[in-house]
Amino acid sequence: MKNLLDILSEKLGEAFEKAGYDRNLGRVTISNRPDLCEYQCNGAMAGAKQYKCAPIVIAQAVADLLKEDETFSEIAAVNPGFINIKIKDEFLSKHIEAMAGDEKLGVELSGGKTAVIDYGGANVAKPLHVGHLRSAIIGETIKRLKRFKGDTVIGDVHLGDWGLQMGLIIEQLRCEQPDLVYFDESFMGEYPDTPPFTLSELEQIYPKASARSKEDDDFKEKAQTATLEMQKGKRGYRAIWKHILDVSIPDLKKNYDNMKVEFELWKGESSAEEFIAPMVEDMINNGYAHESQGAIVVDVKEESDQKEIPPCIIKKSDGASLYATSDLATIIQRKKDYNPDEIIYVADKRQEMHFTQVFRTAKKTKIVDDSIDFSFLGFGTMNGRDGKPFKTRDGGVMRLETLISDINKAVYDKMMENREMDEAEALEISKTVGLSALKYGDLSNQASKDYVFDLERFTSFEGDTGPYILYTIVRIKAILRKYEETGKSTEGLSLNRTLTPAEKQLMLELSKFSSMIDAAYCELAPHKICAYIYDLANVFNSFYHENKIMTEEDADKQAGFIALLLIAKKALEISIEILGFDAPDRM
Repeated sequence: MKNLLDILSEKLGEAFEKAGYDRNLGRVTISNRPDLCEYQCNGAMAGAKQYKCAPIVIAQAVADLLKEDETFSEIAAVNPGFINIKIKDEFLSKHIEAMAGDEKLGVELSGGKTAVIDYGGANVAKPLHVGHLRSAIIGETIKRLKRFKGDTVIGDVHLGDWGLQMGLIIEQLRCEQPDLVYFDESFMGEYPDTPPFTLSELEQIYPKASARSKEDDDFKEKAQTATLEMQKGKRGYRAIWKHILDVSIPDLKKNYDNMKVEFELWKGESSAEEFIAPMVEDMINNGYAHESQGAIVVDVKEESDQKEIPPCIIKKSDGASLYATSDLATIIQRKKDYNPDEIIYVADKRQEMHFTQVFRTAKKTKIVDDSIDFSFLGFGTMNGRDGKPFKTRDGGVMRLETLISDINKAVYDKMMENREMDEAEALEISKTVGLSALKYGDLSNQASKDYVFDLERFTSFEGDTGPYILYTIVRIKAILRKYEETGKSTEGLSLNRTLTPAEKQLMLELSKFSSMIDAAYCELAPHKICAYIYDLANVFNSFYHENKIMTEEDADKQAGFIALLLIAKKALEISIEILGFDAPDRM
Protein backbone atom coordinates (compact mmCIF):
# COMPACT_ATOMS: atom_id res chain seq x y z
CA MET A 1 0.00 0.00 0.00
CA LYS A 2 1.35 3.43 -0.94
CA ASN A 3 1.84 5.87 1.89
CA LEU A 4 0.07 9.19 1.82
CA LEU A 5 3.13 11.24 0.86
CA ASP A 6 3.74 9.00 -2.15
CA ILE A 7 0.10 9.31 -3.23
CA LEU A 8 0.22 13.10 -2.99
CA SER A 9 3.62 13.25 -4.71
CA GLU A 10 2.27 11.18 -7.58
CA LYS A 11 -0.66 13.56 -8.05
CA LEU A 12 1.60 16.61 -7.92
CA GLY A 13 4.06 14.94 -10.30
CA GLU A 14 1.33 14.31 -12.84
CA ALA A 15 0.25 17.96 -12.60
CA PHE A 16 3.83 19.20 -13.08
CA GLU A 17 4.15 16.98 -16.16
CA LYS A 18 0.79 18.11 -17.53
CA ALA A 19 1.88 21.73 -17.08
CA GLY A 20 5.03 21.01 -19.11
CA TYR A 21 7.55 20.45 -16.33
CA ASP A 22 9.52 17.52 -14.92
CA ARG A 23 7.22 15.26 -12.88
CA ASN A 24 10.04 14.64 -10.39
CA LEU A 25 9.50 18.21 -9.16
CA GLY A 26 6.23 17.08 -7.57
CA ARG A 27 7.66 15.62 -4.37
CA VAL A 28 5.41 16.47 -1.42
CA THR A 29 6.61 16.80 2.17
CA ILE A 30 4.91 17.40 5.50
CA SER A 31 4.52 21.12 6.03
CA ASN A 32 7.07 22.90 8.19
CA ARG A 33 4.34 25.50 8.82
CA PRO A 34 1.37 23.47 10.09
CA ASP A 35 -0.39 26.75 10.93
CA LEU A 36 -0.60 27.45 7.18
CA CYS A 37 -1.04 24.02 5.57
CA GLU A 38 -0.75 20.27 6.08
CA TYR A 39 1.64 19.48 3.22
CA GLN A 40 3.83 21.44 0.86
CA CYS A 41 5.61 21.06 -2.44
CA ASN A 42 8.73 23.12 -3.18
CA GLY A 43 9.37 21.73 -6.66
CA ALA A 44 8.65 25.02 -8.41
CA MET A 45 11.59 26.57 -6.56
CA ALA A 46 13.91 23.87 -7.85
CA GLY A 47 12.49 24.09 -11.39
CA ALA A 48 12.77 27.86 -11.76
CA LYS A 49 16.39 27.85 -12.96
CA GLN A 50 15.90 24.81 -15.18
CA TYR A 51 12.92 26.37 -17.00
CA LYS A 52 14.09 30.01 -16.75
CA CYS A 53 10.77 30.93 -15.23
CA ALA A 54 9.63 32.58 -12.00
CA PRO A 55 8.83 29.84 -9.46
CA ILE A 56 5.46 31.38 -8.61
CA VAL A 57 4.41 30.99 -12.28
CA ILE A 58 5.25 27.27 -12.21
CA ALA A 59 3.57 26.79 -8.83
CA GLN A 60 0.41 28.59 -9.96
CA ALA A 61 0.16 26.51 -13.13
CA VAL A 62 0.36 23.30 -11.12
CA ALA A 63 -2.06 24.48 -8.42
CA ASP A 64 -4.63 25.52 -11.04
CA LEU A 65 -4.65 22.01 -12.49
CA LEU A 66 -5.44 20.48 -9.09
CA LYS A 67 -8.07 22.84 -7.66
CA GLU A 68 -10.92 20.54 -8.66
CA ASP A 69 -9.19 17.33 -7.58
CA GLU A 70 -11.23 15.42 -5.00
CA THR A 71 -8.09 14.91 -2.91
CA PHE A 72 -7.54 18.54 -1.91
CA SER A 73 -9.63 20.88 0.19
CA GLU A 74 -7.08 23.66 -0.46
CA ILE A 75 -4.13 23.90 -2.83
CA ALA A 76 -2.54 27.28 -3.37
CA ALA A 77 0.60 28.79 -4.89
CA VAL A 78 2.23 31.31 -2.55
CA ASN A 79 5.25 33.52 -3.04
CA PRO A 80 7.98 32.99 -3.88
CA GLY A 81 6.84 29.63 -5.33
CA PHE A 82 5.62 27.20 -2.67
CA ILE A 83 2.54 25.04 -3.13
CA ASN A 84 0.57 24.77 0.11
CA ILE A 85 -1.76 21.79 0.47
CA LYS A 86 -4.64 20.69 2.65
CA ILE A 87 -6.46 17.43 1.99
CA LYS A 88 -10.17 16.67 2.22
CA ASP A 89 -11.56 14.94 5.29
CA GLU A 90 -13.22 12.19 3.25
CA PHE A 91 -10.04 11.40 1.30
CA LEU A 92 -8.03 11.18 4.53
CA SER A 93 -10.63 9.00 6.25
CA LYS A 94 -10.68 6.53 3.36
CA HIS A 95 -6.88 6.35 3.37
CA ILE A 96 -6.76 5.64 7.12
CA GLU A 97 -9.48 2.99 6.72
CA ALA A 98 -7.39 1.33 4.01
CA MET A 99 -4.43 1.36 6.40
CA ALA A 100 -6.54 -0.19 9.14
CA GLY A 101 -7.61 -2.99 6.79
CA ASP A 102 -3.98 -4.02 6.35
CA GLU A 103 -2.31 -6.25 8.93
CA LYS A 104 0.77 -4.02 8.98
CA LEU A 105 -1.09 -0.69 8.69
CA GLY A 106 0.04 -0.17 5.11
CA VAL A 107 3.73 -0.95 5.56
CA GLU A 108 5.08 -2.60 2.41
CA LEU A 109 7.28 -5.66 2.86
CA SER A 110 10.95 -5.62 1.97
CA GLY A 111 12.41 -7.96 -0.61
CA GLY A 112 12.68 -10.68 2.03
CA LYS A 113 16.37 -10.49 2.87
CA THR A 114 18.10 -12.94 5.16
CA ALA A 115 20.05 -11.18 7.88
CA VAL A 116 22.18 -12.27 10.80
CA ILE A 117 22.36 -9.81 13.69
CA ASP A 118 25.28 -10.15 16.07
CA TYR A 119 24.32 -8.54 19.38
CA GLY A 120 24.56 -9.25 23.07
CA GLY A 121 28.24 -10.14 23.18
CA ALA A 122 28.26 -11.05 26.87
CA ASN A 123 31.30 -12.81 28.30
CA VAL A 124 30.61 -16.09 30.03
CA ALA A 125 31.64 -16.34 33.69
CA LYS A 126 30.57 -12.74 34.27
CA PRO A 127 27.10 -11.43 35.19
CA LEU A 128 25.39 -9.05 32.79
CA HIS A 129 26.03 -5.43 33.76
CA VAL A 130 24.80 -2.08 32.48
CA GLY A 131 27.43 -2.15 29.75
CA HIS A 132 25.52 -5.01 28.11
CA LEU A 133 22.22 -3.12 28.04
CA ARG A 134 22.48 -1.14 24.83
CA SER A 135 23.69 -3.96 22.61
CA ALA A 136 20.90 -6.23 23.82
CA ILE A 137 17.95 -3.89 23.41
CA ILE A 138 19.13 -2.08 20.27
CA GLY A 139 19.91 -5.39 18.57
CA GLU A 140 16.59 -6.92 19.63
CA THR A 141 14.70 -3.91 18.24
CA ILE A 142 16.53 -4.04 14.91
CA LYS A 143 15.75 -7.75 14.68
CA ARG A 144 12.04 -7.17 15.38
CA LEU A 145 11.89 -4.23 12.98
CA LYS A 146 13.44 -6.18 10.13
CA ARG A 147 11.10 -9.11 10.75
CA PHE A 148 8.12 -6.75 10.70
CA LYS A 149 9.28 -5.61 7.26
CA GLY A 150 9.40 -9.21 6.06
CA ASP A 151 13.06 -10.18 6.44
CA THR A 152 14.28 -13.51 7.78
CA VAL A 153 16.45 -12.59 10.74
CA ILE A 154 18.72 -14.71 12.93
CA GLY A 155 19.88 -13.18 16.20
CA ASP A 156 23.18 -14.47 17.59
CA VAL A 157 24.29 -13.64 21.13
CA HIS A 158 27.92 -14.39 20.09
CA LEU A 159 29.26 -15.04 23.57
CA GLY A 160 32.80 -14.20 24.59
CA ASP A 161 33.90 -17.72 25.52
CA TRP A 162 37.31 -18.20 23.91
CA GLY A 163 39.51 -15.39 25.13
CA LEU A 164 41.86 -14.61 27.97
CA GLN A 165 39.11 -14.68 30.63
CA MET A 166 39.01 -18.46 30.19
CA GLY A 167 42.73 -18.78 30.89
CA LEU A 168 42.44 -16.44 33.87
CA ILE A 169 39.71 -18.58 35.42
CA ILE A 170 41.61 -21.80 34.75
CA GLU A 171 44.80 -20.44 36.33
CA GLN A 172 42.98 -18.97 39.34
CA LEU A 173 41.20 -22.28 39.85
CA ARG A 174 44.54 -24.08 39.72
CA CYS A 175 45.89 -21.77 42.45
CA GLU A 176 42.84 -22.28 44.68
CA GLN A 177 42.22 -25.98 44.03
CA PRO A 178 45.44 -27.49 42.63
CA ASP A 179 44.31 -31.07 43.38
CA LEU A 180 41.38 -30.95 40.95
CA VAL A 181 41.55 -33.78 38.44
CA TYR A 182 41.54 -31.30 35.54
CA PHE A 183 45.15 -30.37 36.38
CA ASP A 184 46.38 -33.97 36.58
CA GLU A 185 48.37 -34.49 33.38
CA SER A 186 48.24 -38.28 33.81
CA PHE A 187 44.43 -38.49 34.17
CA MET A 188 42.84 -40.28 31.19
CA GLY A 189 39.33 -40.99 32.51
CA GLU A 190 36.03 -39.14 32.19
CA TYR A 191 35.87 -35.77 33.91
CA PRO A 192 33.08 -35.08 36.45
CA ASP A 193 29.68 -33.93 35.19
CA THR A 194 29.30 -31.61 38.18
CA PRO A 195 31.21 -28.31 37.92
CA PRO A 196 33.81 -27.60 40.61
CA PHE A 197 32.15 -24.23 41.30
CA THR A 198 28.71 -22.64 41.62
CA LEU A 199 27.60 -19.59 39.67
CA SER A 200 28.25 -17.26 42.63
CA GLU A 201 31.71 -18.81 43.13
CA LEU A 202 32.51 -18.45 39.44
CA GLU A 203 31.50 -14.80 39.56
CA GLN A 204 34.08 -14.29 42.32
CA ILE A 205 36.86 -16.25 40.61
CA TYR A 206 37.07 -14.11 37.50
CA PRO A 207 37.36 -10.66 39.17
CA LYS A 208 40.00 -12.06 41.50
CA ALA A 209 41.97 -13.46 38.57
CA SER A 210 41.59 -10.31 36.50
CA ALA A 211 42.84 -8.08 39.34
CA ARG A 212 45.75 -10.43 40.01
CA SER A 213 46.81 -10.44 36.34
CA LYS A 214 47.22 -6.65 36.46
CA GLU A 215 49.75 -6.93 39.28
CA ASP A 216 51.39 -10.32 38.71
CA ASP A 217 53.10 -10.70 35.32
CA ASP A 218 53.94 -14.33 35.98
CA PHE A 219 50.27 -15.15 36.70
CA LYS A 220 49.17 -13.29 33.56
CA GLU A 221 51.68 -15.21 31.43
CA LYS A 222 50.43 -18.52 32.84
CA ALA A 223 46.84 -17.46 32.10
CA GLN A 224 47.80 -16.62 28.51
CA THR A 225 49.42 -20.03 28.17
CA ALA A 226 46.34 -21.73 29.64
CA THR A 227 44.16 -19.85 27.13
CA LEU A 228 46.26 -21.04 24.21
CA GLU A 229 46.32 -24.62 25.51
CA MET A 230 42.57 -24.60 25.95
CA GLN A 231 42.14 -23.31 22.40
CA LYS A 232 44.40 -26.10 21.12
CA GLY A 233 42.25 -28.72 22.86
CA LYS A 234 43.91 -29.64 26.17
CA ARG A 235 41.42 -32.08 27.73
CA GLY A 236 41.31 -30.84 31.29
CA TYR A 237 41.08 -27.22 30.24
CA ARG A 238 38.33 -27.96 27.74
CA ALA A 239 36.40 -29.73 30.51
CA ILE A 240 36.67 -26.64 32.75
CA TRP A 241 35.65 -24.47 29.81
CA LYS A 242 32.52 -26.60 29.31
CA HIS A 243 31.68 -26.31 33.02
CA ILE A 244 31.97 -22.52 32.75
CA LEU A 245 29.48 -22.50 29.86
CA ASP A 246 27.09 -24.89 31.63
CA VAL A 247 27.01 -22.68 34.73
CA SER A 248 26.96 -19.28 32.97
CA ILE A 249 24.58 -19.65 30.06
CA PRO A 250 21.37 -20.49 32.00
CA ASP A 251 21.88 -17.36 34.13
CA LEU A 252 22.51 -15.23 31.04
CA LYS A 253 19.35 -16.60 29.41
CA LYS A 254 17.33 -15.77 32.52
CA ASN A 255 18.56 -12.18 32.53
CA TYR A 256 18.01 -11.68 28.81
CA ASP A 257 14.51 -13.15 29.18
CA ASN A 258 13.76 -10.56 31.84
CA MET A 259 14.42 -7.90 29.20
CA LYS A 260 12.36 -9.71 26.52
CA VAL A 261 15.56 -10.20 24.52
CA GLU A 262 15.71 -13.49 22.63
CA PHE A 263 18.42 -15.11 20.54
CA GLU A 264 17.99 -17.81 17.93
CA LEU A 265 21.65 -18.74 18.28
CA TRP A 266 23.60 -19.17 21.50
CA LYS A 267 26.95 -19.52 19.78
CA GLY A 268 30.23 -18.11 20.99
CA GLU A 269 33.62 -17.27 19.59
CA SER A 270 34.51 -20.94 20.09
CA SER A 271 31.79 -22.08 17.67
CA ALA A 272 33.87 -21.08 14.67
CA GLU A 273 37.12 -22.64 15.92
CA GLU A 274 37.07 -25.41 13.30
CA PHE A 275 37.19 -22.83 10.51
CA ILE A 276 40.20 -20.88 11.80
CA ALA A 277 43.14 -23.09 10.76
CA PRO A 278 41.99 -23.66 7.14
CA MET A 279 41.03 -19.97 6.87
CA VAL A 280 44.50 -18.78 7.94
CA GLU A 281 46.18 -21.30 5.70
CA ASP A 282 44.09 -20.16 2.74
CA MET A 283 44.92 -16.50 3.41
CA ILE A 284 48.64 -17.29 3.47
CA ASN A 285 48.60 -19.57 0.41
CA ASN A 286 46.70 -17.01 -1.66
CA GLY A 287 49.02 -14.17 -0.71
CA TYR A 288 46.50 -12.20 1.31
CA ALA A 289 48.25 -12.65 4.66
CA HIS A 290 51.92 -12.28 5.54
CA GLU A 291 54.19 -12.36 8.56
CA SER A 292 54.90 -9.17 10.45
CA GLN A 293 57.00 -9.20 13.64
CA GLY A 294 56.10 -12.85 14.15
CA ALA A 295 52.36 -12.33 13.71
CA ILE A 296 50.20 -13.14 10.67
CA VAL A 297 48.46 -10.03 9.30
CA VAL A 298 46.36 -8.83 6.37
CA ASP A 299 46.93 -5.31 5.07
CA VAL A 300 43.59 -3.50 4.72
CA LYS A 301 44.64 0.12 4.17
CA GLU A 302 43.08 1.77 1.13
CA GLU A 303 44.26 4.81 -0.84
CA SER A 304 41.13 6.79 -0.03
CA ASP A 305 41.57 6.44 3.75
CA GLN A 306 41.63 9.71 5.64
CA LYS A 307 43.10 8.06 8.74
CA GLU A 308 45.49 5.24 9.46
CA ILE A 309 43.93 1.77 9.21
CA PRO A 310 46.36 -0.75 10.75
CA PRO A 311 46.74 -4.28 9.37
CA CYS A 312 44.29 -6.87 10.68
CA ILE A 313 46.14 -9.34 12.91
CA ILE A 314 44.98 -12.88 12.24
CA LYS A 315 47.40 -14.80 14.47
CA LYS A 316 49.58 -13.53 17.30
CA SER A 317 53.26 -14.42 17.42
CA ASP A 318 52.51 -17.17 20.00
CA GLY A 319 49.92 -18.71 17.65
CA ALA A 320 46.88 -17.56 19.62
CA SER A 321 43.73 -16.34 17.87
CA LEU A 322 42.31 -12.86 18.36
CA TYR A 323 38.81 -11.41 18.23
CA ALA A 324 39.33 -10.60 14.56
CA THR A 325 40.27 -14.21 13.86
CA SER A 326 37.13 -15.61 15.45
CA ASP A 327 34.95 -12.90 13.86
CA LEU A 328 36.27 -13.79 10.40
CA ALA A 329 35.84 -17.52 11.03
CA THR A 330 32.30 -16.82 12.26
CA ILE A 331 31.53 -15.05 8.98
CA ILE A 332 32.56 -18.24 7.16
CA GLN A 333 30.29 -20.25 9.44
CA ARG A 334 27.34 -17.88 8.96
CA LYS A 335 27.77 -17.95 5.19
CA LYS A 336 27.83 -21.75 5.26
CA ASP A 337 24.81 -22.12 7.55
CA TYR A 338 22.55 -19.25 6.45
CA ASN A 339 23.97 -17.63 3.28
CA PRO A 340 22.78 -14.22 4.54
CA ASP A 341 22.32 -11.11 2.42
CA GLU A 342 23.62 -9.01 5.28
CA ILE A 343 25.32 -9.31 8.64
CA ILE A 344 24.73 -6.57 11.19
CA TYR A 345 26.93 -6.05 14.24
CA VAL A 346 25.63 -4.07 17.22
CA ALA A 347 28.47 -3.06 19.52
CA ASP A 348 30.13 -0.13 21.28
CA LYS A 349 31.07 2.53 18.75
CA ARG A 350 34.64 2.39 20.04
CA GLN A 351 34.93 -0.93 18.19
CA GLU A 352 34.49 0.75 14.81
CA MET A 353 38.14 0.25 13.82
CA HIS A 354 37.96 -3.45 14.67
CA PHE A 355 34.94 -3.98 12.43
CA THR A 356 36.41 -1.88 9.63
CA GLN A 357 39.43 -4.22 9.65
CA VAL A 358 37.25 -7.34 9.80
CA PHE A 359 34.91 -6.25 7.00
CA ARG A 360 37.77 -5.26 4.72
CA THR A 361 39.64 -8.48 5.44
CA ALA A 362 36.55 -10.58 4.70
CA LYS A 363 36.13 -8.88 1.30
CA LYS A 364 39.82 -8.76 0.40
CA THR A 365 40.45 -12.43 1.20
CA LYS A 366 37.31 -13.51 -0.68
CA ILE A 367 35.67 -14.96 2.43
CA VAL A 368 32.59 -13.19 1.07
CA ASP A 369 31.80 -11.42 -2.17
CA ASP A 370 29.86 -8.25 -2.75
CA SER A 371 26.53 -10.08 -2.40
CA ILE A 372 26.85 -9.88 1.39
CA ASP A 373 26.53 -6.49 3.03
CA PHE A 374 28.14 -5.69 6.37
CA SER A 375 26.75 -3.09 8.76
CA PHE A 376 28.19 -1.86 12.03
CA LEU A 377 25.74 -0.11 14.34
CA GLY A 378 27.96 1.48 16.96
CA PHE A 379 26.30 2.79 20.08
CA GLY A 380 27.34 5.41 22.59
CA THR A 381 27.74 5.16 26.34
CA MET A 382 25.03 5.13 28.99
CA ASN A 383 26.23 7.73 31.49
CA GLY A 384 25.27 8.84 34.96
CA ARG A 385 24.29 12.39 35.83
CA ASP A 386 27.98 13.22 36.20
CA GLY A 387 28.43 12.55 32.48
CA LYS A 388 30.65 9.52 33.14
CA PRO A 389 29.81 5.86 32.41
CA PHE A 390 27.01 4.72 34.70
CA LYS A 391 28.24 3.23 37.98
CA THR A 392 26.89 2.12 41.35
CA ARG A 393 26.93 4.62 44.21
CA ASP A 394 30.24 3.20 45.42
CA GLY A 395 31.76 3.50 41.95
CA GLY A 396 31.47 -0.14 40.89
CA VAL A 397 29.92 -1.62 37.77
CA MET A 398 26.18 -2.11 38.29
CA ARG A 399 24.68 -5.49 37.53
CA LEU A 400 21.91 -5.31 34.98
CA GLU A 401 19.45 -7.15 37.21
CA THR A 402 20.08 -4.54 39.93
CA LEU A 403 19.32 -1.73 37.49
CA ILE A 404 16.10 -3.44 36.41
CA SER A 405 15.10 -3.98 40.05
CA ASP A 406 15.71 -0.29 40.84
CA ILE A 407 13.57 0.80 37.90
CA ASN A 408 10.73 -1.56 38.81
CA LYS A 409 10.74 -0.28 42.39
CA ALA A 410 10.68 3.35 41.25
CA VAL A 411 7.69 2.61 39.02
CA TYR A 412 5.93 0.67 41.78
CA ASP A 413 6.38 3.55 44.25
CA LYS A 414 4.93 6.04 41.76
CA MET A 415 1.99 3.78 41.00
CA MET A 416 1.14 3.36 44.69
CA GLU A 417 1.42 7.10 45.43
CA ASN A 418 -1.77 8.10 43.64
CA ARG A 419 -3.63 4.84 42.98
CA GLU A 420 -5.41 2.22 44.98
CA MET A 421 -4.28 -1.11 43.60
CA ASP A 422 -3.69 -4.58 44.96
CA GLU A 423 -0.02 -4.89 45.92
CA ALA A 424 0.55 -8.11 43.96
CA GLU A 425 -1.03 -6.64 40.84
CA ALA A 426 0.97 -3.43 41.20
CA LEU A 427 4.22 -5.40 41.53
CA GLU A 428 3.45 -7.34 38.35
CA ILE A 429 2.43 -4.24 36.38
CA SER A 430 5.52 -2.38 37.61
CA LYS A 431 7.70 -4.95 35.82
CA THR A 432 5.94 -4.26 32.52
CA VAL A 433 6.04 -0.49 32.98
CA GLY A 434 9.61 -0.62 34.30
CA LEU A 435 10.78 -2.43 31.17
CA SER A 436 9.16 0.25 29.03
CA ALA A 437 10.98 2.91 31.05
CA LEU A 438 14.32 1.16 30.59
CA LYS A 439 13.99 0.36 26.89
CA TYR A 440 12.31 3.57 25.78
CA GLY A 441 14.75 5.64 27.84
CA ASP A 442 17.60 4.07 25.89
CA LEU A 443 16.04 3.63 22.43
CA SER A 444 14.63 7.15 22.24
CA ASN A 445 18.22 8.35 21.88
CA GLN A 446 20.03 8.05 18.58
CA ALA A 447 22.08 4.86 18.99
CA SER A 448 25.46 6.48 18.29
CA LYS A 449 24.94 9.17 20.93
CA ASP A 450 25.94 8.99 24.59
CA TYR A 451 23.04 9.65 26.94
CA VAL A 452 22.40 10.26 30.61
CA PHE A 453 20.44 7.61 32.49
CA ASP A 454 17.97 9.53 34.65
CA LEU A 455 15.87 7.18 36.80
CA GLU A 456 13.44 9.90 37.88
CA ARG A 457 12.78 11.12 34.34
CA PHE A 458 12.67 7.69 32.66
CA THR A 459 10.06 6.40 35.13
CA SER A 460 7.85 9.49 34.92
CA PHE A 461 4.29 8.99 33.69
CA GLU A 462 4.52 12.32 31.87
CA GLY A 463 6.71 13.55 29.04
CA ASP A 464 8.82 11.64 26.55
CA THR A 465 8.96 8.33 28.44
CA GLY A 466 7.93 4.72 28.12
CA PRO A 467 5.39 4.92 30.97
CA TYR A 468 3.70 7.88 29.23
CA ILE A 469 3.35 5.83 26.04
CA LEU A 470 1.89 2.91 28.02
CA TYR A 471 -0.45 5.21 29.92
CA THR A 472 -1.82 6.44 26.59
CA ILE A 473 -2.45 2.87 25.41
CA VAL A 474 -4.09 2.01 28.75
CA ARG A 475 -6.34 5.06 28.37
CA ILE A 476 -7.44 3.86 24.92
CA LYS A 477 -8.09 0.35 26.27
CA ALA A 478 -10.23 1.80 29.07
CA ILE A 479 -12.38 3.79 26.63
CA LEU A 480 -12.88 0.74 24.41
CA ARG A 481 -13.92 -1.32 27.45
CA LYS A 482 -16.44 1.31 28.50
CA TYR A 483 -17.85 1.46 24.97
CA GLU A 484 -18.33 -2.33 24.89
CA GLU A 485 -19.86 -2.27 28.38
CA THR A 486 -22.69 -0.15 26.94
CA GLY A 487 -23.57 -3.13 24.74
CA LYS A 488 -21.99 -1.79 21.56
CA SER A 489 -19.55 -3.68 19.37
CA THR A 490 -16.18 -2.37 18.17
CA GLU A 491 -16.35 -4.57 15.06
CA GLY A 492 -16.99 -3.18 11.58
CA LEU A 493 -16.94 0.51 12.51
CA SER A 494 -16.29 3.21 9.90
CA LEU A 495 -14.36 6.41 10.39
CA ASN A 496 -16.16 9.73 10.25
CA ARG A 497 -16.12 11.57 6.93
CA THR A 498 -16.47 15.04 8.44
CA LEU A 499 -13.78 15.52 11.05
CA THR A 500 -13.19 17.69 14.08
CA PRO A 501 -9.80 19.47 13.94
CA ALA A 502 -8.29 17.17 16.59
CA GLU A 503 -9.75 14.11 14.85
CA LYS A 504 -8.14 15.12 11.56
CA GLN A 505 -4.83 15.83 13.26
CA LEU A 506 -4.84 12.34 14.71
CA MET A 507 -5.51 10.84 11.29
CA LEU A 508 -2.71 12.89 9.76
CA GLU A 509 -0.35 11.57 12.44
CA LEU A 510 -1.46 7.98 11.82
CA SER A 511 -0.84 8.42 8.09
CA LYS A 512 2.89 8.81 8.84
CA PHE A 513 3.19 5.30 10.25
CA SER A 514 4.43 3.42 7.18
CA SER A 515 6.94 6.06 6.12
CA MET A 516 8.27 6.14 9.70
CA ILE A 517 8.75 2.36 9.72
CA ASP A 518 10.48 2.50 6.34
CA ALA A 519 12.88 5.21 7.56
CA ALA A 520 13.67 3.34 10.79
CA TYR A 521 14.27 0.16 8.79
CA CYS A 522 16.54 1.71 6.15
CA GLU A 523 18.58 3.67 8.69
CA LEU A 524 18.59 1.03 11.49
CA ALA A 525 17.20 3.78 13.70
CA PRO A 526 14.94 2.71 16.60
CA HIS A 527 14.83 6.30 17.90
CA LYS A 528 12.60 7.20 14.94
CA ILE A 529 9.95 4.79 16.24
CA CYS A 530 10.15 6.37 19.71
CA ALA A 531 9.85 9.89 18.30
CA TYR A 532 6.81 8.87 16.27
CA ILE A 533 4.87 7.21 19.08
CA TYR A 534 5.59 10.12 21.40
CA ASP A 535 4.10 12.51 18.82
CA LEU A 536 1.21 10.11 18.22
CA ALA A 537 0.51 9.82 21.95
CA ASN A 538 0.50 13.61 22.30
CA VAL A 539 -1.87 14.05 19.35
CA PHE A 540 -4.14 11.31 20.65
CA ASN A 541 -4.32 12.90 24.11
CA SER A 542 -5.24 16.23 22.53
CA PHE A 543 -7.98 14.44 20.58
CA TYR A 544 -9.15 12.77 23.79
CA HIS A 545 -9.42 16.07 25.68
CA GLU A 546 -11.12 17.94 22.82
CA ASN A 547 -13.75 15.32 21.97
CA LYS A 548 -16.18 13.91 24.54
CA ILE A 549 -16.00 10.37 23.24
CA MET A 550 -18.20 8.49 25.72
CA THR A 551 -20.77 11.30 26.09
CA GLU A 552 -21.09 11.99 22.35
CA GLU A 553 -24.83 11.88 21.60
CA ASP A 554 -24.50 11.21 17.85
CA ALA A 555 -24.07 7.41 17.77
CA ASP A 556 -22.53 7.37 14.30
CA LYS A 557 -20.06 10.08 15.18
CA GLN A 558 -19.16 8.25 18.41
CA ALA A 559 -18.64 5.04 16.44
CA GLY A 560 -16.26 6.96 14.17
CA PHE A 561 -14.29 8.09 17.21
CA ILE A 562 -14.06 4.50 18.45
CA ALA A 563 -12.93 3.30 15.02
CA LEU A 564 -10.13 5.87 15.14
CA LEU A 565 -9.12 4.77 18.64
CA LEU A 566 -8.75 1.19 17.42
CA ILE A 567 -6.32 2.29 14.71
CA ALA A 568 -4.32 4.49 17.08
CA LYS A 569 -4.11 1.59 19.54
CA LYS A 570 -2.88 -0.74 16.79
CA ALA A 571 -0.18 1.71 15.63
CA LEU A 572 1.05 2.17 19.20
CA GLU A 573 0.99 -1.54 20.01
CA ILE A 574 2.83 -2.53 16.83
CA SER A 575 5.46 0.08 17.63
CA ILE A 576 6.07 -0.97 21.22
CA GLU A 577 6.17 -4.63 20.16
CA ILE A 578 9.02 -3.72 17.79
CA LEU A 579 10.71 -1.80 20.63
CA GLY A 580 10.44 -4.91 22.78
CA PHE A 581 7.85 -4.16 25.47
CA ASP A 582 4.09 -4.34 25.86
CA ALA A 583 1.28 -2.52 27.65
CA PRO A 584 -0.75 -3.67 30.66
CA ASP A 585 -4.54 -3.39 30.73
CA ARG A 586 -4.40 -0.81 33.47
CA MET A 587 -1.89 1.29 35.39
